[in-house]
Amino acid sequence: MVAAGKGLRAGGSVPKQFALWRGEPLLRHSVERLLAAGAHPLVIAIPADYRELAETALAGLGPVELVPGGATRQASVRAALEHLARCEDVERVLIHDAARPDLPRTVIADLVDALKTTPGAIPVLPVVDSVVRGAQGLRQEAVSRDGLFRVQTPQAFRFAEILAAHRGWNSEAEAGDDATVAEAAGLAVALTTGDERLRKVTFASDFEELAMTCRTGSGFDVHRLAEGEELWLCGLKIEHTHGLAGHSDADVAIHALVDALLGAIAAGDIGDHFPPSDPQWKGASSDRFLAHAATLVRDSGHAIANVDVTIICEAPKIGPHKQAMRQRLAEILGIDVGRVSVKATTTERLGLTGRGEGIAAQAVATVTAA
Repeated sequence: MVAAGKGLRAGGSVPKQFALWRGEPLLRHSVERLLAAGAHPLVIAIPADYRELAETALAGLGPVELVPGGATRQASVRAALEHLARCEDVERVLIHDAARPDLPRTVIADLVDALKTTPGAIPVLPVVDSVVRGAQGLRQEAVSRDGLFRVQTPQAFRFAEILAAHRGWNSEAEAGDDATVAEAAGLAVALTTGDERLRKVTFASDFEELAMTCRTGSGFDVHRLAEGEELWLCGLKIEHTHGLAGHSDADVAIHALVDALLGAIAAGDIGDHFPPSDPQWKGASSDRFLAHAATLVRDSGHAIANVDVTIICEAPKIGPHKQAMRQRLAEILGIDVGRVSVKATTTERLGLTGRGEGIAAQAVATVTAA
């Protein structure tokens, strides 16, 4: 990932990759998405004198490796590629700009798939507006849009070929992107489908244009306690005298959270996607339901801002398990644990939960959309 620029056009007191966007440093968003997609190792080229700020921006995420960037984008990419060259078994590489924070998983999948037949691949979008050539502030002539595309990142390459291409590039020249470097070395570059969500943050106004609007959903579920059943809560098996009865594993907390996420994007409820009448879901692990809901959120062009789950029961005690529950939900959702809250309460021995007949849960989920 290239994050070594000073981002002067965006204004602000720090380079734009460290400025807040959607409540987090701009850089962090792309890193989260790449790690969730399985990128490893992840090398980030940063300004040489901003290492401490970069470490703070990425605190709590999976392993990343920071390298000092160069005076140009190409020099920064070269530094990161040379660092990767010291790692074993690197066959493919994605080169991405930190200034494109909203990175859909589908774009990554298409790029990786294209490398099966082509040394390089880039995501593009067609040019839909009229195009003209001008000079001195005046229109000169119209330019045909046929064959014109807008180029985005990440750009994908077979590692050995792009490393050799960068090593052979004229260090005094500046290329617009890595595909230019690849083509100069005689490498074919495939075009894959880009995404409007991959807009680049360049100017201060871009932070405002890409500001998030919030949507919130709520969920509630209850299951009865029964002997001979396993007790699953927030994706963890809890030792207890009774378990929850239901068509799946009856994880009441996850079921409430699934409904909250689906509600936030107006995608129905858990019964619409996993009907209890369908035998394939009998005894199914509820983490599958939650992972599906998270995918639907991402596919709808949203990001999970935070989730909050409240478990209502007299027993077992939830307190000793709350941190592990938060970690498990964060893992399933593919988000930082700091966005996950798990709480517990009782009904002062009133009602079905107070009598120990069942466990209830309610959840709230907030998602943000461009």
